[in-house]
Amino acid sequence: MLSSSLHTLLSVLVLAVLSVSAKPGLSVAVSGPASVTGVQNLKVVATITNTGDETLKILNDPRGLLSKRPANKFTITSSHGGRPAFHGVKVKYSPTVAVQAGDFTVLPPGSSIDVSHDLSEAYNFTSSGVGAYEFEADNLFYIVNDNKEVSTLWANQAQAYTASVAGNLAIARSEPFGGLTKRATFIGCTAARQTLINTAAASAQTYAAGALSYVTSHTTASTRFTTWFGSFTTARRSTILSHFTKISGSSISGFTFDCSCTDTSYAYVYPSTFGKIYLCGAFWNAPNTGTDSKAGTLVHETSHFTANGGTNDYAYGQSAAKSLATSNPAQAVMNADSHEYFAENNPVLA
Repeated sequence: MLSSSLHTLLSVLVLAVLSVSAKPGLSVAVSGPASVTGVQNLKVVATITNTGDETLKILNDPRGLLSKRPANKFTITSSHGGRPAFHGVKVKYSPTVAVQAGDFTVLPPGSSIDVSHDLSEAYNFTSSGVGAYEFEADNLFYIVNDNKEVSTLWANQAQAYTASVAGNLAIARSEPFGGLTKRATFIGCTAARQTLINTAAASAQTYAAGALSYVTSHTTASTRFTTWFGSFTTARRSTILSHFTKISGSSISGFTFDCSCTDTSYAYVYPSTFGKIYLCGAFWNAPNTGTDSKAGTLVHETSHFTANGGTNDYAYGQSAAKSLATSNPAQAVMNADSHEYFAENNPVLA
């Protein structure tokens, strides 16, 4: 018979082994045709597999592989080093809001999920040309833990998918856009939502004008500037001044607003289609002004337009945006949420 001390030691060892073996894991593989004639036929399948020992709750991030939305989620390189131009969508998204809405996919150990992606909706191959390409998928996933906090998990990636592309190298946007008018244009928006949008657009215009006035009058370092854009330089101030000059002059109240999106994002735009914003689920639950507000969201999306400077989404949320300002000011001055929080200025910074 085992002594009590030996029994305790064995129990501890068993628990240690179990804790080591119960590690989360994911793998990603991309498959598709070996060659396509016409980029409209460039449709691939991303297979996400739970390779770990525990069930995973994976956020349905619209920027990631679980979503079919044409975000920039693939690294594509031709045999001669060229890369196609991205012409898909840029999205305002909050993992925290998505968790609260329960917007995640449950993937048990050993299970897989296949998601199709039409790459022609996100990439234009005209500049990179005809030839062989290598495709690697974005392998960052957001995992919802038992305490409802979000952690990141990098998936192992199988050998890159390769394909030859010939023929037509780009598609035209399938949805025509008529441009700006003096009043907002609405697509699929109820009367109640139109009222909310009009109010938010007016507030966004006020935010943009206020931000422009601040940058114009502050020619040296300030807490508000350094919090969101990092250490002050004349070049960084010039970039932000240029952006808010364009955002403030964009006549947001005359944009076209599409209410057809139903996921837990706030909103998204096609950067080259100036003046059209797609509004999603989180937008309607946001306050009109304040942190992550409707008005702030419109400033965020307006900053994405190529004509306004074409910001990116390097960091989401105030904490991440503040960290970005410290660690990488060059990215902070091109980060859409940083522009939104600078304009919202909540809590107030001098």
